[in-house]
Amino acid sequence: MLRRLSIAVAGGLLLASTLAGCGGDDAGSGNSGGGGDDKITLGFSQVGAESGWRTANTKSIQESAASAGIDLKFSDAQGKQENQIKAIRSFITQRVDVIAFSPVVESGWSTVLKEAKDAGIPVILTDRAIDDPDTSLYKSFIGSDFVEEGKKAGEWLVKEYEGKSEPVNIVELQGTPGAAPANDRKSGFADVIKADTKFKVVASQTGQFTRTDGKAVMETFLKSQPKIDVLYAHNDDMGLGAIEAIEAAGKKPGTDIKIITVDAVKDGMTALSEGKINFIVECSPLLGPQLMDLVKKVNNGETIPQRVLTEETTFTPEQAKAALPDRKY
Repeated sequence: MLRRLSIAVAGGLLLASTLAGCGGDDAGSGNSGGGGDDKITLGFSQVGAESGWRTANTKSIQESAASAGIDLKFSDAQGKQENQIKAIRSFITQRVDVIAFSPVVESGWSTVLKEAKDAGIPVILTDRAIDDPDTSLYKSFIGSDFVEEGKKAGEWLVKEYEGKSEPVNIVELQGTPGAAPANDRKSGFADVIKADTKFKVVASQTGQFTRTDGKAVMETFLKSQPKIDVLYAHNDDMGLGAIEAIEAAGKKPGTDIKIITVDAVKDGMTALSEGKINFIVECSPLLGPQLMDLVKKVNNGETIPQRVLTEETTFTPEQAKAALPDRKY
């Protein structure tokens, strides 16, 4: 593939040090200094900064681009699809070499991705998939198997209550409506527990993947549900917010209410090691090195796999204690 001239960019993107959403830069702002004809230019649109996982994911991408000598143009969508579409169109106008993005939601990408394809700019999906049947609109999708994550959560629950016949009332904190991890983690979990009628999801509501909303929704669950045995949260941050609500209600998280979450960020792993969370399914945010490898290959015209899975595991409290000292996120 003929490389287009890279556009030098000044400035940087400051990551939020908290879990609150940070202000997003326009699609022309990047974190890589300088530029040159020999550099690959990557336009990347991030979902936002809704969680500790996302912050770690952004850091991995920025640091990996710098290490790989790739000129990164970074845009924060602040959780809005219209911002991502605007950013992608800006990348197309600027004639970047490759576009990568983590879709806010699964649907509604056909038009803008056809524009990228018509411009001859390859697209790579990261972390989240899209539901468009035209897979020629992107070269590869790198990320986790969210359905499998939900299944792992359900399998732990089934094993935990094996041999018991009493009803198990479950409340669920879902991720952002329409987002692939929310849809898939819900369906994977449901597929596993449906075989046993003692498991019943008595309440399920979005917590938007944030700690603040996780706490608020859990407060509502505690008021509306007379008996809650298990909380299944689609990410650690919502689970951590729920823990605050549970403790404020005078209950003991991990004991009075068993808690399952997904991600395995440091705060979640710490709560797991303390017994406040019972089980975590890992979803690694450190996609940067693999993404830069794909960017280089696709820019050189090489064929790359259309699906690249990340390697992940699960954690119990004892496993969390062992892993925490070397945890990178």
